[in-house]
This record gives sequence, C-alpha cells and structure tokens, in this order.
Amino acid sequence: MPKRFFKKISPDHETIRNHKHMKMFGDFLHDPNIWHMNRRSVSGAFAAGLFWAMIPIPLQMVAAAAAAIIFRVNLPISVALVWITNPLTIPPIFYANYLLGSLFISGDEKIEEFHLTMEWLTNSMSQIWQPLYFGSLLSGIICATIGWISIRMLWRLQIISRLKQRSQRHQS
Repeated sequence: MPKRFFKKISPDHETIRNHKHMKMFGDFLHDPNIWHMNRRSVSGAFAAGLFWAMIPIPLQMVAAAAAAIIFRVNLPISVALVWITNPLTIPPIFYANYLLGSLFISGDEKIEEFHLTMEWLTNSMSQIWQPLYFGSLLSGIICATIGWISIRMLWRLQIISRLKQRSQRHQS
C-alpha cells in the first residue's frame, strides 16, 4: 500500500529530469537510487522535503533535490513535499517559525504591526531575519524528524499487516 500510494502521487521521472531548475544536476539525475520506492528512500525523502519546506529560501525545490541526491533518497517525493509551503500556507507557517525563533533569540522584540505585503517584509527583514531563520531551522528539524519516524512506522505497520493477512490466508 505505501509503495503503490507514493508511486501514484509522485511526479513522473521525465517531468523532474526536464524541469529547468533540475537540469543543473545533470548525470546525478540518472542515479537509480533516487527513484527507488522503499522504506529508507521514502522516509528520507520525507525528511528532506519537510526540512526544506520550512526554510524560507527561494528555489526550495532545488535544495530538496540536492538533499535527495546527496542522501540518495527518493527525489520526486522530496521535491513534491516542498509544496507544503505554498502561497496560501507560507504566511502562517513562517509566522509560526518566527514566533518559535523569537522564543530563543531576542524574545523581547515582537512584531508590532504585521502586514502581508512584500514591502513590509523587505522593510522588516533586518529585524526579523534571525528569529525567522532560527525558528525555521528548528521547525525544519522537528518536521523532518517527525516525517521520517512516521513514514518508517507506517511502512512497518503496513508490512506487518500484510504478513498477518498472508499468514491467515495460508492457515485457511
């Protein structure tokens, strides 16, 4: 079930290989290990994708692809998971990351007036960048760890369930 489910929702290999930002990886995209669907590669892909989804940088997909290639985990899943942070979810996620970071870095400074505009963001970045990036790093590590553990556990539970079903069929 997990393998079939992830294959169904994963982008096509050729789509990723031909993406304009992915061409920079060249021959690394031909490594068969980054396309495999197994417990190790999928859980690692979740960790990489969720980590980079929490980091406020441009071209998060490229960072997730680089991590997938370096750690030899499933590239399509790690790239797809970056889209958890999309134009609708970026403001609440990054604001939560800022709040998390402000607990540890300069906790006295709070955003007095928040406006969801690029102008406000560029003007305020000098004040908020440290708590934002520290909170994003913490959030990325937490989400990556939870994602990695969850996929490993779900995959294992699915295998145990299939083995029990097979055992019951053979006993009948």
